[in-house]
Amino acid sequence: MKNIKLTIEYDGGRYQGWQRLGDSDKTIQGKIENILTQITGTKTEIIGSGRTDAGTHAKGQIANFKTDAKITIAEIMDTLNHQLPRDIVIKKIEEVPERFHARYNAKGKKYSYHVWNDVVPSAFERNYSYHYPQELDFAAMNQACLKLMGKHDFIGFSSLKKTKKSTVRTIDELSIQKDGSLLHFTFVGDGFLYKMVRIIMGTILEIGAGEMSLEMIDEIFESKIRSEAGMTVPSQGLFLDEVYY
Repeated sequence: MKNIKLTIEYDGGRYQGWQRLGDSDKTIQGKIENILTQITGTKTEIIGSGRTDAGTHAKGQIANFKTDAKITIAEIMDTLNHQLPRDIVIKKIEEVPERFHARYNAKGKKYSYHVWNDVVPSAFERNYSYHYPQELDFAAMNQACLKLMGKHDFIGFSSLKKTKKSTVRTIDELSIQKDGSLLHFTFVGDGFLYKMVRIIMGTILEIGAGEMSLEMIDEIFESKIRSEAGMTVPSQGLFLDEVYY
């Protein structure tokens, strides 16, 4: 039995997210599993490093599956990339130790969020960024990033319902780069709660626009109340860039 690791890139615009649903043809996981089942001749399930929401993109999603099919790694990759839609690509495929698990072995993730900050929208960036026309205070946003870094209970910055599991996470990097009207926000941490990146982004933008105060970040950490944080920004600006093992 071989354990196969996939590195996957996808444009999530047409899909209902990563996780397989009843209609597997509308999810990334479902699309890949359907083809792998044909290739291997047996029902094949893949394990992803984590879910991505509907509309979210990935440059480095990781998944693994096990098979005893007599087919080479190269043949699996060629067949997948030939049969998958053009907005899903297998960038790399490799055999890994039997105990490797894409989700349980993940030690951290890198996400990026793109904002088009201009009064005039972009015809080309519209599917891969959030158009936010308000004037932004970059000093205030950088201060917000510094406040959000480190180890905190992020339940107030999440759409997660009550859970017995820990909602404490560590953000190691939260930075902003400006490229003309396009703003790149980078998030690196040991894990992210449901919609956490999108809610943090909404909070940072509202602080930058003067609609929220910096002090609200500490108050949200204290209160743990989601409604006190910023908006949930749209998914099309979000990318899963890398998973760390």
